[in-house]
Amino acid sequence: MQTIGFVGASGLMGRGMALNIAKAGFDLRYTVHSSPVEGLAALGAVQAGSYAELGADCDAVVVCVTSADDVERVVAGPDGLLTSPRPGLIIVDSSTSEPATTLRLAELAAATGVRFVDAPLTRGPTEAQEGRLNVIVGADDETFAEVATLLGTFAENIFRAGPTGAGHTVKLLNNFCVQAAATGLAEAFGVAAKVGADPQVLVDVLAAGMFDNALLHIMEKTLSGDYEGMTFMLDNARKDVRYYTRLAAGRGVPSVVGDGVHEALTIASALGYGQEFVPSLVRAQEKLNGVTIAGA
Repeated sequence: MQTIGFVGASGLMGRGMALNIAKAGFDLRYTVHSSPVEGLAALGAVQAGSYAELGADCDAVVVCVTSADDVERVVAGPDGLLTSPRPGLIIVDSSTSEPATTLRLAELAAATGVRFVDAPLTRGPTEAQEGRLNVIVGADDETFAEVATLLGTFAENIFRAGPTGAGHTVKLLNNFCVQAAATGLAEAFGVAAKVGADPQVLVDVLAAGMFDNALLHIMEKTLSGDYEGMTFMLDNARKDVRYYTRLAAGRGVPSVVGDGVHEALTIASALGYGQEFVPSLVRAQEKLNGVTIAGA
């Protein structure tokens, strides 16, 4: 495996991933929605004209886009990767998608002799740039072995979740847990401010016990007006939690907490914070409850 395609190289995560693939010595071809990514050309990477071109020319194509609909368009849409794929092509989907979409696309891919791997990510753009992402992989044994070196160019930790679809399942569970905690902290800050308690004291108590974690300290920064500790847009979080609740509903599992978290994210988005980062849940609490949390 030498020629690698990349869809989404201009994204927050994709840029660092693509650069690390090129730095590792792979022959990189890529597409972008906006301007070419600075630094890729100097590493010998070539911008392709279409997804179909990537599918025809590459041994593997990494897809890092926003939604399941985007993945479906890239893979199976007009001029998509499956238009006229190279025999033996492997598609590696690093987006946060829905397992049902993943399985459907894997079936379509298999009909054309293409293999499909789900390999979603955790951590953020800084770790993408540094090659220190976590990657959660759904693939059969043979395909996993073939893509492991490629994934290692941008990953510090590679978690084998199981067969195709398992990677996206675990990613949705991960994102639900993180968003539930962030939403809970924002709400607690709002209640504290409403009743006259000090949110900072709450943080100090949590930090001295079982809840001491990185997310707590990211959310703590909002108390001094810093809402950029988690570089993940609130609307994307809302999308991911909706994917999670659909996954649960599809298996008949009540998602009481998940539905509540999705509602909180939807409200924050309706209040105008959808294109801000997740910690702006605290700003939504201020507006909802008529309180001041930051700097109180």
